[in-house]
Amino acid sequence: MLDATLKAQLKAYLEKVTQPFEIVATLDDSDKSRELSALLHDIVSLTDKITLREDGSDSRAPSFALNRPGADIGLRFAGIPMGHEFTSLVLALLQVGGHPSKLEADVIEQVKGVEGQFSFETYFSLSCQNCPDVVQALNLMAVLNPNIRHVAIDGALFQSEVEERQIMSVPSIYLNGELFSQGRMGVEEILAKIDTGAAKRDAEKLNAKDAFDVLVVGGGPAGAAAAVYAARKGIRTGVAAERFGGQVLDTMSIENFISVQETEGPKLVRALEEHVKQYDVDIMNLQRASAIIPAKQAGGLHEVQFDSGASLKAKTLILATGARWREMNVPGEQEYRGKGVAYCPHCDGPLFKGKRVAVIGGGNSGVEAAIDLAGIVAHVTLIEFDNQLRADAVLQNKLNSLPNVSIIKSALTTEVKGDGQKVSGLVYQDRTTEQLHTIELEGIFVQIGLLPNSDWLKGVIELSPRGEIIVDAKGSTSVPGIFAAGDVTTVPYKQIVIAIGEGAKASLSAFDHLIRS
Repeated sequence: MLDATLKAQLKAYLEKVTQPFEIVATLDDSDKSRELSALLHDIVSLTDKITLREDGSDSRAPSFALNRPGADIGLRFAGIPMGHEFTSLVLALLQVGGHPSKLEADVIEQVKGVEGQFSFETYFSLSCQNCPDVVQALNLMAVLNPNIRHVAIDGALFQSEVEERQIMSVPSIYLNGELFSQGRMGVEEILAKIDTGAAKRDAEKLNAKDAFDVLVVGGGPAGAAAAVYAARKGIRTGVAAERFGGQVLDTMSIENFISVQETEGPKLVRALEEHVKQYDVDIMNLQRASAIIPAKQAGGLHEVQFDSGASLKAKTLILATGARWREMNVPGEQEYRGKGVAYCPHCDGPLFKGKRVAVIGGGNSGVEAAIDLAGIVAHVTLIEFDNQLRADAVLQNKLNSLPNVSIIKSALTTEVKGDGQKVSGLVYQDRTTEQLHTIELEGIFVQIGLLPNSDWLKGVIELSPRGEIIVDAKGSTSVPGIFAAGDVTTVPYKQIVIAIGEGAKASLSAFDHLIRS
């Protein structure tokens, strides 16, 4: 099952296991069960701390649980956790085996203190880069607290459950049999939902903090770079972010980050966060900015208010709130979001195996999505508003070579249709004839660009007609002492490498402002 290189790497990791435990597998006579059995035998052959039983009686096969004698741990994988989930498997083996987590000590104590009974189920796909964060967070919580149980389920192997629950987006998280959430979540986000009062306690902590010299709002590449450059100047630096990593967390493959030939968004985000944590930076996650109150006089303090009820003050601000996926804004889109309307083909594509889907958008993202989906689904219809595709020629050539792809140009999507439970079709208008047409399908992947996260700044900071923060060559905004960087600004070409450079520039400008004022 595992090649020699992977075995050697796994063996090195398993040397960190300090407490013996057993794997209990539930298998049947399927090929997938034999594949899982081979994987588990490979694992136990690498260490004498783990034993294997294949007499499990779980309702799902193939599946396996990790049990430690003397501990009540409710952690199970239903499926074969390879692909993006192999890291989740390795971490689960280490944590059940007694290796400590890198989670902050106060968060660990909060998890241990949660009361009640929480039975989580997470449906994932092996190609989903967002799913491991959820799986790993809930696995760790199950290790830390016996009141929390978790099973991670490969939706591709348990199609009957996916159909019954009408799951059309991963990760999909169920709690005690009811839909809990969809999309990427970490431990802190899950705690915020199940630990009532957590948000209020966090807000009180933030309100008590002293003013920062530089407060970065946003935790993407621009925000991370700004924080590093500010902290290196020895000034009091904070980062308040809705989620550290921002949009990069949703990026599958990155091949144009100079000096790194190829990487993935979540991997790059981990490196960015580790770099920031090398310095004395106060990172405050799960904080969505809602308003800004500029300093009333030169040298005064700017205030940022958050949805949580918290507020922070700082001598200078760097706004790096990034951008979000642009929506179609047509009837039915919100109603069927996560029920056939999706924005991440890598994550949700496997759930549409053998079905008909549409991709909205003919730029690089749209064409790449159509190419990827064509290898999974029965048929892809790409719909482009313009009279020609805007993707690179090499991508268009590949797209045109695929037999199960149709391309419709000069088309305006006007409605998402459904049966009340899931998507059943799409209506578009031919912009040449103005006639309406309906396509019967089961999935719609929207790939039409980005919108800046700047709504909360209207009337305070000068914005462009597109809603971007207007900045000068130094990253200065219309308000003295407030700077901005990254995809939320008017700087052209929304690229990771550009955002990092702009974040560094804005931070240097903020420091220059501090020493001059």
